[in-house]
Amino acid sequence: MRAADELPVTEDITRFYRPELARVIAKQRLSEMMVLLRLQLNSAETLDHGPGQFLQISLPGYGEAPISFCSSPTRTESFEICVAAVGNLSQAMHHLRPGDFVGVRGPYGHGFPVNDMRGRDILCIAGGIGLAPLRSLINYVADRRSEFGRMILVYGARKPGERLFKDDLAVWDARDDFETRYTVDEADADWTGRTGVVTIPLRDEVEIDPGRTTAAVVGPPVMYRFVAAELLEKGMVAEDILFSLERRFKCGMGKCGHCQLNDLYVCQDGPVFRYSQLLGRSEAIEVWAPEDERK
Repeated sequence: MRAADELPVTEDITRFYRPELARVIAKQRLSEMMVLLRLQLNSAETLDHGPGQFLQISLPGYGEAPISFCSSPTRTESFEICVAAVGNLSQAMHHLRPGDFVGVRGPYGHGFPVNDMRGRDILCIAGGIGLAPLRSLINYVADRRSEFGRMILVYGARKPGERLFKDDLAVWDARDDFETRYTVDEADADWTGRTGVVTIPLRDEVEIDPGRTTAAVVGPPVMYRFVAAELLEKGMVAEDILFSLERRFKCGMGKCGHCQLNDLYVCQDGPVFRYSQLLGRSEAIEVWAPEDERK
């Protein structure tokens, strides 16, 4: 797994600068705002992405946008992305049908350091649509289960109807070698599970061996500082806490400057960072909290 700027000059880097066609082979609506698209390169090649990396998706007349992979590279026949309808391009992608084509560039960025995580317990913490990019890592661990220790998943959504990948959640919950904690902020009449923010089950129900645990965290920015506080309270060190910062991506190649974080470009140096890399960079986590929390 490597970033685009680490490619040797002798390697074919066409796909990093010029989009190639990918066909939509399946589409699934996950919630009112989210659809899952399964894509396959027209060339039938594989992208060879790593968990936590992203790619650039384009549609003629609508532009281009960075979107994280939500499928594991262990499943090579196709790849999947989860698209939120938040702009002209993403809304147009919601109208795509199997057989339609999009342009893709990538993969880009540094994902989760799976080689360093082998042999360790994995604690995945997802909030809201943060489960989409984290799903790539979860299924990577599932498909290479013997290479990792405990697999713990804590997932929180705002409402039951906004939970993503409900079929996957049921499969993971039924596995004997997965430990799952699911919660919602606001329950409805049909919800019988936990209620409360994601840090509550993390604090009260999850016990870890901090010396052998790596935490992977993806969710809304305001969540990060509170999750970090809980993990540090459990004895983890900042080096073993991984955050994915999907911050104002645009070009994906460190040229436009939209994602610059002090001396870092999130699209190239990240999007996955160790918490130790972010300490002292005030824009990384601290200023993302609401005003009444910045005291």
